[in-house]
Amino acid sequence: MGDSVVEGATLAFTRHRNLLFTVAYEMLGSAADAEDVLQETWLRWVKAHLDEVRDERAYLVRITTRQALNRLRTLSRRRETYVGPWLPEPLLTSPDVAEDVELAESLSMALMLVLETLTPTERAVFVLREVFDVGYDEIAAAVDKSPAAVRQIAHRARQSVEARRPRETAAPAEVRAALVSFQRAVETGDIQGLLDVLAPDVVLISDGGGLRQAALRPILGVEKVLRFFAGIMAKAPGPVTGEPAQVNGTPGLLMSVGGEVDGVMAVRIEGSRVTAIYYVRNPEKLSGLDRRRRLAR
Repeated sequence: MGDSVVEGATLAFTRHRNLLFTVAYEMLGSAADAEDVLQETWLRWVKAHLDEVRDERAYLVRITTRQALNRLRTLSRRRETYVGPWLPEPLLTSPDVAEDVELAESLSMALMLVLETLTPTERAVFVLREVFDVGYDEIAAAVDKSPAAVRQIAHRARQSVEARRPRETAAPAEVRAALVSFQRAVETGDIQGLLDVLAPDVVLISDGGGLRQAALRPILGVEKVLRFFAGIMAKAPGPVTGEPAQVNGTPGLLMSVGGEVDGVMAVRIEGSRVTAIYYVRNPEKLSGLDRRRRLAR
């Protein structure tokens, strides 16, 4: 392959890289695995007959989807033996992601967990159709199904997601105010402050992956969640602090204990109360916190 062809292939791949990473991450819930998928996509892309490719974006999305599907089937089996609840690998996202409301919702911890309930093919079809507005014919080529079958899969997946999709009811100003109150209460050990900001039916899901201490099942109800935080504060070897950050397109906190990164906390806020807390402590999911991700549709 000549240098000019490689250069052209590189430019095309770079042009669509943020989109391809977003597709892979939405399907896998893992930035590390999404990066591996992009590497596999690149290797297949440079071996393709590029002069015969009419639509670079569609072709690259097709390769990425196929590679992500292969990996997703492997990951699904691996997650069956995961210790405790599994949460997506958190992404620190750039401000423009939050401005795209639909993209931010699709990346949220809450919806990513809903996508985990779909089969690999349902997830691929839903992500491509609902998030990236890919046509049925293109999706069919990516998942090796007929367009008619893809339409049925899309309908089934959409119904399944709609039945479980969390409804966001908080305005941005309410979200910011609630997060500030929550952060202050956690940092100061203010149990009354937590009681004021947590919803009565709040749920907390913590992911330690067997490598860090975490609850082995979701914690339901404000009293049990308060006991969880009281335990953290009592055992902390130093000050507990939270640094505001955009986590998967929504406001969250980078948590530190005694100056060391402890985890990432994403929250769901309805009205002025925190209704769900997603706390990722598994160190294998915290290695990418040194940079903000630029995502694209």
